[in-house]
Amino acid sequence: MVIIRLLYDPDNIPAVLSSPRLAGPPKLRRKFHTLDVFTDTPFAGNPLAVVVDTEGLDAARMQAIAREFNLSETVFVLEPRNPVNTARLRIFTPLAELPFAGHPTVGAAALIARLRAPELLGREDILVVLEEAVGDIVCNVRGPKGRPLYASFDVLRLPECAGDLHDLAAIAAALSIAPGDIGFEAHRPGLWSAGNPLAFIPVATRDAIARARPNGGLFEQAFGPGVTSAFLYTSEVEREGSDIHARMFAPAHGIPEDPATGSAAAAFAGVAVAFENPEDGAHTVVIEQGFEMGRPSIINLGVDVAGGALIAASVGGQVVRVSEGTIEA
Repeated sequence: MVIIRLLYDPDNIPAVLSSPRLAGPPKLRRKFHTLDVFTDTPFAGNPLAVVVDTEGLDAARMQAIAREFNLSETVFVLEPRNPVNTARLRIFTPLAELPFAGHPTVGAAALIARLRAPELLGREDILVVLEEAVGDIVCNVRGPKGRPLYASFDVLRLPECAGDLHDLAAIAAALSIAPGDIGFEAHRPGLWSAGNPLAFIPVATRDAIARARPNGGLFEQAFGPGVTSAFLYTSEVEREGSDIHARMFAPAHGIPEDPATGSAAAAFAGVAVAFENPEDGAHTVVIEQGFEMGRPSIINLGVDVAGGALIAASVGGQVVRVSEGTIEA
């Protein structure tokens, strides 16, 4: 196991391109990469932009860059506050900054390992420690020969239930489905969080999930104040080998639908243990998402159970690099 650290190179600062007559901070050519996360195929999975030249960027400029990319998330790689860690991340949707998100964590870890230690990938796993607003997140990256990189992270905060959701009519209206479509087996709607609060809505069939359309104006009535995202799931799957079929809506963050949501998968560990009562030991839950969007994604959720309780969880998936370039900002 090798720990790598992101080192600041003062001799590699991009040249200033903006005219001194322009108001505001100087603009630089900042290098970025785009990745597809939770897939082994380009143009599938969840797209991610990673800006690696971030010196001097403030939150307003980062938000503007995220709006320009207009992906579900854009991540900015900064110097770690603690020098023993690899990097610090700031994560933005087109409309807001997030304290934590799963696919930026997986994607950034894979990219940093590829950029900083390419000779080691394929020979041994690489440990990447990323500072996010929720804390230091430990990631593991491996590079099987001839295959896309695979990155996973240990869930820092085990999911907690913030209560059940009882108003099926309000939930159905917010998601444009029928009240009778909600629920299967022992599963019932509820609020869970592993860093971001989410509404988890079990849906009886894949057909009902396909019919769902978010009405963001009704989310607060259905899910409560401050809950702006809904994760719909069913045990009816499309792909052999999957356990759960899911869709994710977060219209308040500028994300009508998300192709793959690692933070939701992390919180789903609590849902799985609460309603499925798995035996003690290590389990893997394979979540398929993004199929209705034409961006199929596969998320591997690791769940460790002891004494009937969740004691650890991890989220992982494959990552492919799609492009690289520079943006003036």
